Amino acid sequence: MKIFLVGGAVRNKLLNLPIQDKDWVVVGATPEIMIKKGYQQVGNNFPVFINPNNGEEYSLARTESKAGKGYNGFITWSTPDITLEQDLKRRDLTINAIACDEKGNLFDPYNGQYDIVHRKLRHVSSAFNEDPLRVLRVARFAASFAHLNFRIANETKKLMYQMAKNGELSDLTVERVWQETSKALMSNNPQIYFYVLRECGALNILIPEINNLFGIPSPAKWHPEIDTGIHTLMSLTMSAALSNSIDVRFATLLHDVGKSLTPPNKWPSHHNHGKLGVSLVKSLCNRWRISNSITNLAIIVTEFHDMIHNIEHQPIESLVDLFNRIDAWRKPYRVEQIAIISEADARGRTGLENIYYKQSRYLLFTFKLALKVSTKKLIQQGLKGIQISQELNKRRIQAIKKGLIKNMK
Repeated sequence: MKIFLVGGAVRNKLLNLPIQDKDWVVVGATPEIMIKKGYQQVGNNFPVFINPNNGEEYSLARTESKAGKGYNGFITWSTPDITLEQDLKRRDLTINAIACDEKGNLFDPYNGQYDIVHRKLRHVSSAFNEDPLRVLRVARFAASFAHLNFRIANETKKLMYQMAKNGELSDLTVERVWQETSKALMSNNPQIYFYVLRECGALNILIPEINNLFGIPSPAKWHPEIDTGIHTLMSLTMSAALSNSIDVRFATLLHDVGKSLTPPNKWPSHHNHGKLGVSLVKSLCNRWRISNSITNLAIIVTEFHDMIHNIEHQPIESLVDLFNRIDAWRKPYRVEQIAIISEADARGRTGLENIYYKQSRYLLFTFKLALKVSTKKLIQQGLKGIQISQELNKRRIQAIKKGLIKNMK
């Protein structure tokens, strides 16, 4: 019985990156041997055990064969005579198919170290195309390691394209798609994930709401980059620089989806695209079963983002109405989120990446002024029900106006 550290932990160690989780492979053992040694079995489809001393997962070396559609359509074998090389062969990328024994010796039958040095994301074997989830995983790794100059090998790109063309991706569950997408959104360069999926034909299958934006023009006066799909991913790039919140990054990704509903004869104008886009946001979030907090912010941003760009010219009454509609009094963090997303939208444009976006400062400043109005005082004065909300609106409007005048002096 031999135990090897495998996968991401070995890869990250070679890249001098933090190690998040450790996965272990056990060669030459059976479930009975593992249980006798005190390991706790948790896997049913294939033997996975928890080491009670460190809580880490130990899997018996195994092989797999495709027996059905989708991510779960596999038959696995785990016997004591399965070698480490056989186990590593079933993995997705060569950089994830390196093992390390307890003495620090590396076992690298598929040249993962070579690909680490040459910054290549390359599939281990032709078995790659048996698992459609690997298309998303490669796109995610491309996003996660783009800052280290990793690129997808041409032969792997071709295989990903063929998998998308063959319809394999349609068998993926929504849970798996969102799991990989959410991880990609939190990477250093989330835009790369969507570029990769589009290049191989997967974006149109999995996220048509984003894919449909490419090729749709916006006015050059406001969007020097013209293409709405390019602008969307430029905005996502900017949001990743401004925030590490998945809520913010996801809302940024979807803010312009309504432009896909503009009739071509109206291009490049996109009147009312914010409200039109709300239905698309709701549909995607329902399909992927995304949490309410992420969904609600995406809906708010999609509907109101254009208002923020000319917020200094909005009546103060409209500004207070906006705060009411986004439930800012109970959820004040939403104002800061919207400010960040609006800035990402404004700076996600060719040549405008470094502009000073004063609108976000105005939004935050006016909200701070409105917060000074005390609800408690109104209740103490005997106001009730709708009287409270009406008086609150009135006083908040007054507070903002007074604060702005004072700030101008």
